[in-house]
Amino acid sequence: MKKDVLLYPRERRYLVEVGQQIRLARLRRRISCDLCAQKAKISRATLWKVEKGDPSVSMGAYLSVLFALHLERDILLLAKEDREGHEMQDTKLLTGKQ
Repeated sequence: MKKDVLLYPRERRYLVEVGQQIRLARLRRRISCDLCAQKAKISRATLWKVEKGDPSVSMGAYLSVLFALHLERDILLLAKEDREGHEMQDTKLLTGKQ
């Protein structure tokens, strides 16, 4: 059963871009679809969906592919430079409001 995941157009474009970047990383390493899927312990069809930015694929599958490509540390960069969050936190700390 396929899950329908509703995304705004901007979110969809970003996910497609993530998939494209993963595909390019695989191609740069000259790793075949079969080998990458095998290393990631996912099906070739799931790898294809990851590379297309399919929102129905689990984050776990995306992470498995990143590990297969030795890019697992890239996921840790998400929200690392959260300027807006830091500003909000600092404002609450300065005003003493929770």
